Amino acid sequence: MEVEIGRITHYYNHLNVAVLKLTDSLKLGDLVHIIGHVTDLTERVTSMQVNHRSVVWVKPGDDVAISVNEPVREHDIVYRVIQEELNTEFA
Repeated sequence: MEVEIGRITHYYNHLNVAVLKLTDSLKLGDLVHIIGHVTDLTERVTSMQVNHRSVVWVKPGDDVAISVNEPVREHDIVYRVIQEELNTEFA
């Protein structure tokens, strides 16, 4: 399952950094899926900064910079991937 958490507002290709405007919270280790006209990228959040300071968690309304492995574009939509646990117990 995926939940929309924001949009890309800037991309710095020389740094491989995307800036997101968040509508939901995000933390280090979250799996994100970035989708756009030509973008389809899924990866873990390994680095986040707000105002050039490293953070581990950000709240809705924040602008956060994250490192990305592939180019993204302004207006791409960012989703947090929620991995559902399978219940292996049987009655």
